[in-house]
Amino acid sequence: MAATAVVWQPRDDGLAEICSLLEQQISPSSVVDKSQIWKQLQHFSQFPDFNNYLVFILVRAEGKSVEVRQAAGLLLKNNLRGAYPSMTQENQKYIKSELLPCLGAADRNIRTTVGTIISVIVNIEGVSGWHELLPALVTCLDSNDLNHMDGAMDALSKICEDIPHVLDTEVPGLTERPINIFLPRLFQFFQSPHASLRKLALGSVNQYIIIMPAALYNSMDKYLQGLFVLANDPVAEVRKLVCAAFVHLTEVLPSSIEPYLRNVMEYMLQVNNDPDEEVCLEACEFWSAYCDAQLPPENLKEFLPGLIPVLLANMAYADDDESLLDAEEDESQPDRDQDLKPRFHTSRLHGSEDFDDDDDDSFNVWNLRKCSAAAIDILSNVFGDEILPAIMPLIQTNLSASGDDAWKQREAAVLALGAISEGCMNGLYPHLSEIVAFLLPLLDDKFPLIRSISCWTLSRFGKYLIQESGNPKGYEQFEKVLMGLLRRLLDTNKRVQEAACSAFATVEEDAAEELVPHLGVILQHLMCAFGKYQRRNLRIVYDAIGTLADSVRGELNKPAYLEILMPPLVAKWQQLSNSDKDLFPLLECFTSISQALGVGFAPFAQPVFQRCMDIIQLQQLAKVDPSSAGAQYDREFIVCSLDLLSGLAEGLGSGIESLVSQSNLRDLLLNCCIDEAPDVRQSAFALMGDLARVFPVYLQPRLLDFLEIASQQLSANLNRENLSVANNACWAIGELAVKVRQEVSPIVAKVVSSLGLILQHGEGVNKALVENSAITLGRLAWIRPDLVAPHMEHFMKPWCMALSMVRDDIEKEDAFRGLCAVVKVNPSGGVSSLVFICQAIASWHEIRSEDVQNEVSQVLNGYKHMLGNSWAECLSALDPPVKERLARYQV
Repeated sequence: MAATAVVWQPRDDGLAEICSLLEQQISPSSVVDKSQIWKQLQHFSQFPDFNNYLVFILVRAEGKSVEVRQAAGLLLKNNLRGAYPSMTQENQKYIKSELLPCLGAADRNIRTTVGTIISVIVNIEGVSGWHELLPALVTCLDSNDLNHMDGAMDALSKICEDIPHVLDTEVPGLTERPINIFLPRLFQFFQSPHASLRKLALGSVNQYIIIMPAALYNSMDKYLQGLFVLANDPVAEVRKLVCAAFVHLTEVLPSSIEPYLRNVMEYMLQVNNDPDEEVCLEACEFWSAYCDAQLPPENLKEFLPGLIPVLLANMAYADDDESLLDAEEDESQPDRDQDLKPRFHTSRLHGSEDFDDDDDDSFNVWNLRKCSAAAIDILSNVFGDEILPAIMPLIQTNLSASGDDAWKQREAAVLALGAISEGCMNGLYPHLSEIVAFLLPLLDDKFPLIRSISCWTLSRFGKYLIQESGNPKGYEQFEKVLMGLLRRLLDTNKRVQEAACSAFATVEEDAAEELVPHLGVILQHLMCAFGKYQRRNLRIVYDAIGTLADSVRGELNKPAYLEILMPPLVAKWQQLSNSDKDLFPLLECFTSISQALGVGFAPFAQPVFQRCMDIIQLQQLAKVDPSSAGAQYDREFIVCSLDLLSGLAEGLGSGIESLVSQSNLRDLLLNCCIDEAPDVRQSAFALMGDLARVFPVYLQPRLLDFLEIASQQLSANLNRENLSVANNACWAIGELAVKVRQEVSPIVAKVVSSLGLILQHGEGVNKALVENSAITLGRLAWIRPDLVAPHMEHFMKPWCMALSMVRDDIEKEDAFRGLCAVVKVNPSGGVSSLVFICQAIASWHEIRSEDVQNEVSQVLNGYKHMLGNSWAECLSALDPPVKERLARYQV
């Protein structure tokens, strides 16, 4: 007799116990010990059929409250994320079979919980592992029953959001991809009378813009028509999704909206003034997206007179903006931990600074005011002075609005002036002194947010004022701005302190040596701020001190200045423990100071060096045994400490010998070079290179280990994270090579092979790595031309092209010594790249080293001699400026 499959059934006592635990877990009562309940539920998780109980409670325990059933479902969802793959097939099957009939549950909370669990399972096993799912979804969507349609649509929208690609793949047993089955149904729901279905359907289709499957690409007209139908939907959430769709299409496939561009722009301008602020914000993103997509600016021009007033009006603070509350904070109120922004230390990088260095604004809430200001900024960069006739009368009107209740309009006008300061500078420049004269008194306005925005806007004009500082009036205004910002550093309002300090750091970068005559008064204000700021703003003071040191360099090395600057910093340094995160900005600040002071930092060097060593050792212990270290591992301590040690090496030069010679830095550093975290390795190779420059003997006992580990970074997978590591490792190998000469021989062949590949694929990496690769390749070629010359044909052209981009300096001289050396060993290997060799030579403005000048001359004359009559042919292929520069070599 055939056995019938036994359907799983819960035991009554188990069911009652689990329901009771769930009831206690969600009860608001404080008497219940939630951690104990959590432990018991975790204990139950070990039983193979615990998740079956949970799905049973969610789907079938109709006598229980919706809250308990939902709690069972959410616990099931979390469990499945980890446990699903290891569950028995019977239990997997049971859970799936229980979920599908519940898609149309009468209670919406139950339906949405079921939808969430379905998307978790699809995330784990795709749709091909669940043959019943797609037909069930289609049946519900086509049912005309609101609960069933809503439940299926909710599940589908979660799949589209979390794992959109699963619907755009071939599924065994289906004649077409699932997306082709669902897309027409989603478009149909755009016209549903039920707002929830319109919203879910549009949100689901929008998820596919980024990956743009063929199904959507081929239905683009239908999609766009659907968007225009929904454009004036009564529900704000739907209008917001329409705006988001147009923004994403503009970013991903601008050609798709070009035929409808005028209609889209008219619509976006209309909803940029929507009664719902979230719709306005989504619409406002369109203008920046349009400019970034490099669509024709002239199409936008006619909309500017209508758009600019809307953007300017939206730049005023909204009544519920959280900044209005922040602005009330007096300096005497201590910061709470949640007030401290997450901070991101950038590891040291050698070479051209062309890595993206966006200010991290992720912590700040993005809102309509900021988005509108960003749009004005980008429009001013695209249209320049053309927007001034539309915007300046509005700014002037708002600035002259009087009375306390108009302060937000005045503030928005100052923000707008700052936003257009770069794009419209040509038109504003003749009025610069009037603008600055108008802004200066606003630094003393009674409204703190007007004081803070005036700091920012003045800092945006700072670099243009500095250009004017040659004439007496310009210099006088520059001094007034400087003193005005310093005065605001000592404001009693935290928000103004923050704005003034950030603005001052910007002016420091722009002004550089112009600050020198004012150093005493600047340091007094900065150190006074240092003494009174709370923790959050203290970080910005550290940054301003570090930027000052970077800007004025050795000018800071005067006893009178050091007496103001160093004692408070050293006192703070002694007050913080080795595992206190407030050390990070202080370590960064000391890095800049040590580089600026050079040997002037020597009196402070010993305790700073020892502290860095202690921190690295503590963290390396915390990594393996946090309890005996008494600290949790945080690699940022290691990165900041390595960078400060690099700063010491750079500042003290060979004077670092007395600090490192008796230390175990060598072994610590080697450990950091093999760390799994890219930022630790990046900083470790920077320090390896800095030590190679000033005290190479110290690395000698482990020289081959250092070289081998560094060379491995060049053949690693060069993704974005590893690029910076490879860059520093490449630079460090070059620095070490010129010091230890022949001892690099064992790694030359391997490194040259890796560098050749990097140069050949230069467009896939960044400028810094290409330049460092060209220099290090040259240095190795100079030391061991016999090992490099046989392979030169493989990389000669990209190598010469990269050398053409390197600025004249010692490193470039080394590289050309190598170029000349390999050409002498293997002249025929360079013939096919001769035009590029000539262009590289012509990239020099002036070769200062006489011996390099002679080597280059010998190479050119050697080829002239070797090629005979063909030499003239080679020269004729060169551009006139290149020929002109080569003429100095009499060829």
